[in-house]
Amino acid sequence: MTILSGSEPRPVPVRPDAARWTTRSAERGVLVVVHNVTSGQRLIDAVSLLEGDLRVQVFFTMAPTIFTSGVAEFLDRLGATTVPWHRAVDMSFDLALAAGHEGLAELDAPVIVMAHGAGHNKLVPARRGGRRVAARGTYGLAPQDLIRDGRLVPATILLAHAEELARLGATCPEAVPAAVVAGDPNYDCLVASRAHRARYRDALRIAPGQRHIVVTSTWGGNSLLGRTPELLHRMTTELPRDGYRVTALMHPNVWSGHGAWQVRAWLAEALREGLVLIPPEDDWRGVLVAADCVVGDHGSLSLYATATDAPVALATYPEADIDPASPLGDLARFAPRIRHRRSMLAQLSRIPADHRRADYARVAARITSQPGSFAGNMRHLIYRHLKLKAPAARPRVRIADLPGAPR
Repeated sequence: MTILSGSEPRPVPVRPDAARWTTRSAERGVLVVVHNVTSGQRLIDAVSLLEGDLRVQVFFTMAPTIFTSGVAEFLDRLGATTVPWHRAVDMSFDLALAAGHEGLAELDAPVIVMAHGAGHNKLVPARRGGRRVAARGTYGLAPQDLIRDGRLVPATILLAHAEELARLGATCPEAVPAAVVAGDPNYDCLVASRAHRARYRDALRIAPGQRHIVVTSTWGGNSLLGRTPELLHRMTTELPRDGYRVTALMHPNVWSGHGAWQVRAWLAEALREGLVLIPPEDDWRGVLVAADCVVGDHGSLSLYATATDAPVALATYPEADIDPASPLGDLARFAPRIRHRRSMLAQLSRIPADHRRADYARVAARITSQPGSFAGNMRHLIYRHLKLKAPAARPRVRIADLPGAPR
């Protein structure tokens, strides 16, 4: 780890006179690259595997992307040692962790890159020489995300399922030697948290006998909120309040792109009718575990919901944006669709009877081929890069925080 000189103020561990002020001199420096709040939340599951190791100093930096709103607050809540991006790219680190691709080629560190959602599902326009071309690639598996100037940028590409390795080989074969199938932390957390379902329902104040409908929206014009913003209001007015509770989970990029005030203002009528809106800093996983039915779109939470045993319905689904070979493409082939001109009560009442449990289980099994093993696999990989012996204690699978609890 290189310490920079110069007069610009910076955190104590990266000052040129750091040895005078720090309590411990770390043997290794790890940089956590946060592209947006979603990627930051994902990376916490990885970097927490270093907890208790006095040999390692962890630094955080905010990568230069569009959706940086909320990232500074996220890092502040963590109490993280933060290095400005322009400083981070001039330093060397023993390892960098990222859940996005922008800017990684500028870093002087071996980089482990992981998906920021449930696997690799979304198609994005391919680029050649800075121009969009007709072909589209799967985000995170395409050469445009992994190759810069003929060089493979990540030292390790983390995959959740073995079948992703075959898809990577078809799209970017030169990246296959760097790929490691390690599992998915959110899947492991959801499965481990299912035993605590009653606690999450109590925290959300779901009364006995109430059905809990969780509505999830990713970001962008093709999302549930982008295409059908009236859906939440219809649910809260058409569903009897004594029999139903409606909770909304919005992608952090929705909050980042429009601001918390605007999101709440758009949903004000539904909020007055009893909608529970989960803020982006809360742990969404316990909310999914507490669901009796999930209504979503092409976002990762629709796919993760298959691991909770709740039926999943799709309110909108832009087929052209999703890799049909992905698990999300598989889910879309059988998940019931919400018809916006029909009664919400009639449709949601019928979904449990149509719950295709075996189909949902098949899709859930496609999220990870290493169930329950992410923590162990990831820690082994991190310490291999750091060239340090890992602590003897086995890492534990995290349980989702209660809604409203600080993360």
